[in-house]
Amino acid sequence: MDGTILLTLFFFGFLAAFIDAVVGGGGLISIPALLAAGIPPAAAVATNKLASTMGALTSTIAFIRAGKVDFRLTGRLFPLTFIGSLFGALTVRYVSPDVLKPLILVLLITVAIYTVFKKNWGSTSTYKKPTPAKALLFAAAIFGIGFYDGFLGAGTGSFILFAFLLLGFDFIQSAGNAKLLNFSSNLAALILFLMMDMVYIPYGLAMGGAMILGALAGSKFAILKGTSYVRLLFIVVTVSLIGKNIYDFYQSHF
Repeated sequence: MDGTILLTLFFFGFLAAFIDAVVGGGGLISIPALLAAGIPPAAAVATNKLASTMGALTSTIAFIRAGKVDFRLTGRLFPLTFIGSLFGALTVRYVSPDVLKPLILVLLITVAIYTVFKKNWGSTSTYKKPTPAKALLFAAAIFGIGFYDGFLGAGTGSFILFAFLLLGFDFIQSAGNAKLLNFSSNLAALILFLMMDMVYIPYGLAMGGAMILGALAGSKFAILKGTSYVRLLFIVVTVSLIGKNIYDFYQSHF
């Protein structure tokens, strides 16, 4: 890597992790940066998993230190996102990710509309222990999101955060819980990509170093600013993901 590539990866890695630490969606920034560095598309996704795993671990630790992670709940869900992501990464070898993109677009639009119109949603925590039926449904959703992360990936953190909001957590607690589970799904996919020798390790470590700093800054800033900041950023990232999905659909069909 020359100096220009290194600076590019560092800058965009920091920016991606700053956003991803709070609401997910950092791949919208980091993957194009890796592609611009000359890495093939499949390898760019794999390399991004190395960097984003480093960033996710950092932001998870920051949220844990601030007391914003519910270990009793996320500890039970951690294996579900890990195993789901493994299955997703294995499935992508046999099924094109394009089959999920129309569904993901619909889900993202639903998430955006729901969040915009429920103005006070997530401002305070109303979480109560779910009924067995609701707990089973939530666990299935978390497994599905883990599968999605290994299979396609874009916006996984946002989907997990939204799931915790539906369960009654506020935005900050939802972000903390989501980061731990996102770390789980990232780690599972990374292990498989490393076994398949798809990761450009020097590039991933370079961007990962920046992501550690970005994740630390982003998570601390979110905890300091509170739920209103996280809500606004969540809406911005979700709308950006919708735009990207519409653009990708247009590019592949017209």
